[in-house]
Amino acid sequence: MTVSEELILSIDIGTQSVRAVLIDLNGNILEIIKTQIEPYFSVKPGWAEQQPEYFRDKMFETLKMLFKETKFEKERIKAVAVTTQRGTMVNLDKNGNSLRPAIIWLDQRQAELGNYPGKMMQFTLRAVNMRESVIHAVKNGEVNWLIQNTPEIWKKTHKYLLLSGYINYILTDEFNESIGNLVGYLPFNYKKQEWTNEKHMNYKMFPVEKEKLPNLVKPSQILGYITANASEKTGIPEGLPVIAAASDKACEVLGSGIFEPDVACLSYGTTATVQTTHSKYIEITPFFPAYPSAVPAFFNTEVMIYRGFWMINWFKKEFGYREMQIAKETGQQPEQLFDEMIKDIPPGSMGLTLQPYWSPGVKIPGTEAKGAIIGFGDVHTRAHIYRAILEGLAYALKEGLIRTEKRTKIPIKKIVVSGGGSQSKQAMQLTADIFGKTAIRPHTYETSALGAAINAAVGMKFFENYGDAVKAMTRIGEIYEPNSENEEIYRNLFKNVYLKMYKKLQPLYNEIRNITGYPKKS
Repeated sequence: MTVSEELILSIDIGTQSVRAVLIDLNGNILEIIKTQIEPYFSVKPGWAEQQPEYFRDKMFETLKMLFKETKFEKERIKAVAVTTQRGTMVNLDKNGNSLRPAIIWLDQRQAELGNYPGKMMQFTLRAVNMRESVIHAVKNGEVNWLIQNTPEIWKKTHKYLLLSGYINYILTDEFNESIGNLVGYLPFNYKKQEWTNEKHMNYKMFPVEKEKLPNLVKPSQILGYITANASEKTGIPEGLPVIAAASDKACEVLGSGIFEPDVACLSYGTTATVQTTHSKYIEITPFFPAYPSAVPAFFNTEVMIYRGFWMINWFKKEFGYREMQIAKETGQQPEQLFDEMIKDIPPGSMGLTLQPYWSPGVKIPGTEAKGAIIGFGDVHTRAHIYRAILEGLAYALKEGLIRTEKRTKIPIKKIVVSGGGSQSKQAMQLTADIFGKTAIRPHTYETSALGAAINAAVGMKFFENYGDAVKAMTRIGEIYEPNSENEEIYRNLFKNVYLKMYKKLQPLYNEIRNITGYPKKS
């Protein structure tokens, strides 16, 4: 392995952990320290909050440990890049102190419907079948809940930041944010990639005053420099430039080497997504924006399965006690044991088919959608359920990819799978079989940290452009080709079973919703 002299420090704050990663200009992961975190606490049902200082202190702890253990000289680190979970919001006062716990992206609280949308606008939205989607967004906008329920907090709020912007502030003492991080209920014009004016629909939906928002910086531009205080707390050399990166999902796409619109990125993380990169703004579903790419002025289309590989953690917690105990004793990961458990389960899980819409508020296919598993027989075990989860997620993402191809009019030639779920050989093979396409695993599953490092490498002029950086810093790990027999089985199950499940179950979902009141109607 050839190691470059220059190193990039990537700080990756996800939902489950904080990572500090040293990466060279050949894309080698040279050192990584991972600290598990508590994703959130709940003081009321459906709430998900965490103290901003908790993320800060876990970052400090992780970085201190990295510099304590690494054999690489600090002088070789030329820049810092930050990537974080999306949609987690922080309120700071004029002294830079948090006013309340951060509202985590998993939070389910809802605001009351205010003045927007008015009756005429609701009539117009209903005509295009988007009324419920817009009302859903307004009710889920954290700013609306804060204004309604904690007006004194909102009045004291000097800056309203994403978690990424908060971390940038901790490191640089500057209120600067990368455009690549702008995913959330904010007054942001996704097409123009700038804050909106007060006449824009997004401002009316999410009325955050301009002075409360950070300055926007393009990916690969300088956000600021490591302060003396941040250096003391982290061990990072004072004065190092902090280069704008992007959100964890956007960085995953870039770190997976995806730069062209005919390659799709499947993210097998806590949230599962299928994304493509384009130079033009394209909404796969009306009113659901294309998010900023980690590449300046580019866009990522996205179809999201909200709970995604959270379902693996759910299975592990509810049904995987034995594997968790064995893993603890042997030093293996429980997922490795699950992989072994399902290796002899045939494609289609002997008739089990799973629909993975297991969270209220899922807008595609609809807010009334619930999760379902059909086809049980006395032959089925928890191993069949586990495989059905993997297959159901792949079916849902395939459906999203088909919708993406129809809207973009660009056929997808191959797929690259990133995230922790990509480490499963069984998941990779069934993905190739279900999609009927070559499935590629990158050389590292730390693709979000790698994508952030690519942003920094381009920003530091180590490469002339993103094409050169991607070529130098990303490469193929493993290739999985579809098995023709399995592909045929999955093609028939997808077409004749999975795609019909929602339509046939929707009336029952509506009845369940009417009877139980869950999920609540907008």
